[in-house]
Amino acid sequence: MKLITAIVRDTDNENITHALTVKGFRVTTIASTGGFLRRGQSTMLIGVDDEQVEEALTLVRENCSAFSEADPRQSILFVLDVLDHKRF
Repeated sequence: MKLITAIVRDTDNENITHALTVKGFRVTTIASTGGFLRRGQSTMLIGVDDEQVEEALTLVRENCSAFSEADPRQSILFVLDVLDHKRF
């Protein structure tokens, strides 16, 4: 199992969340700020099976806004191994 931590623009949050949930992924979003300009970001936590990693990354990538000079922020994704998890 993997945990994808995606830090994305607030404006991309809704599109990414919708694309992931339509495909059956579970996602938790946390409002966050950081970086030089302290603009709003969203941190998304997405738990996936090993074989689902590429599909989830593709959905995030396809639903992020394109880079622009007016808003040079980029998305950052981390894929972490999960040793154990519990669902309640």
